[in-house]
Amino acid sequence: MELYSRKQQWKLYLLGFAAVIVLASLYYTDIMVRKIAHDERQRVELWADAIRKRETLLRDSEYLFAIIQREEEKRVQLLTEVYGRLEHELDPDALTFYLNILQSNTTIPLALTDEQGEVITLANLDGRFSEYSELTGELADYFSKYSPISFPINGGHRYVYYQDSRVFTELRTLLHDLIDTFISDMVINAANVPVIVVDSKGSELIAYGNIQGVDFEDEEQVRELISSMVGTNRYLSVNLPTYGQCYVYYTNSFLLTQLRYYPLAQFLAIGVFLFVAYVLFSIARNAEQNQVWVGMSKETAHQLGTPLSSLMAWLELLRLKGVDENTIQEISKDVKRLENITERFSKIGSPPQLLSINIIDSVNEVVEYMKRRTPRKVSYKLAVPGKEIIVPHNPDLFGWVVENIIKNAIDAMQGSGSIYITLEDHSDQVIIDISDDGKGIPQSKHKAIFTPGFTSKKSGWGLGLSLSKRIVENYHGGKLFVKHSSINNGTTFRIVLRK
Repeated sequence: MELYSRKQQWKLYLLGFAAVIVLASLYYTDIMVRKIAHDERQRVELWADAIRKRETLLRDSEYLFAIIQREEEKRVQLLTEVYGRLEHELDPDALTFYLNILQSNTTIPLALTDEQGEVITLANLDGRFSEYSELTGELADYFSKYSPISFPINGGHRYVYYQDSRVFTELRTLLHDLIDTFISDMVINAANVPVIVVDSKGSELIAYGNIQGVDFEDEEQVRELISSMVGTNRYLSVNLPTYGQCYVYYTNSFLLTQLRYYPLAQFLAIGVFLFVAYVLFSIARNAEQNQVWVGMSKETAHQLGTPLSSLMAWLELLRLKGVDENTIQEISKDVKRLENITERFSKIGSPPQLLSINIIDSVNEVVEYMKRRTPRKVSYKLAVPGKEIIVPHNPDLFGWVVENIIKNAIDAMQGSGSIYITLEDHSDQVIIDISDDGKGIPQSKHKAIFTPGFTSKKSGWGLGLSLSKRIVENYHGGKLFVKHSSINNGTTFRIVLRK
């Protein structure tokens, strides 16, 4: 019992030490994760400040662009008015002034037509349009962006078609490039964290960066990505000229996520490794124990053989000398018992021969033998069916199991009490309950009592129940366990054998 207790204590110590290591590692990892998360958030905040400043620059550029566009519209209106005055202006100085205004337009493409679409004049167009005499084809497509401005003249109308100036077009291209660069930098340089930019409704993905495992050609995956990130960490909003109000969402970096779950994966892998190692070690240890059991059992049988043969010879000599026959009979029973014990030890490690015989007879034989060798204050009460129960078993080995349980019951009752043995016959199995009214077994020890070396006695090897369980489960394919036990109210062992 002391050896078993020390073994249990060492297990608890090792388990506690392992738990301390695990908790310390998790605590240190948590500190690292918090620190990295703090650093990532600082980088995101710096990145967000840069984004806001560039957004301000972008809005200013858009504002200037809008001013230029309005100024060009005013210049077109002015040129339209000049064209209207040229038709009826007679003052040479005024004509010169108006012509100078028209000649000063070197950027805005214009086309002056009559009501029938006949081209009167073209200005600031590429050479490919010089041969057009009517506003048709490619020329009409070129001036289709804006509605023409008309003015009355000589009872009719003239129409001025215009297009954005070259300077304005170049500025617009530059602004679009600036927007694209802004979005690209916003997501690519997003502090190395997964980030997306969506519209104000959260339905359209405008840009993304550091996103892995998503097919952006698949609309369903894109919707799932937006749903998973929207509402998690909406860090800032930006106002883009083309898209209007937009929102930027981000999550923890892949590295931080890995670091957060790495200890758990590591401990899981170590746990699996330790479990496999423990199973292999247990298998090897059990095999070694089996070899020790077999070797010890056969050596015991061998050692018992010589004095047993001598006892049988002395028994015959006693008969010849006329010793009382009752005495001879009792000694013969003990000698027979020793033969059975020797036979039991010799069969350990070898496949047992299971005989399909009545198990009630096997139990009765053990009980009758124990009755004459136990204190008179111990009573036996059997409850068995009135018919035979044929079960494949080895009577010598099985009798050893019943004997061990009865001996433990007598010790638990301290030589005074009742032992109850009941047999229940079922269709596919037989159940044998052996009960006593002794001191009982604590709930925490119900499995430990079958461990080799466990004993509650001051002198004992702690092998009886361990050997009994091995015989029932390994040799007979049955089960042996504590059905129930209560302190100071007794214990019931149950044996289940297959029919």
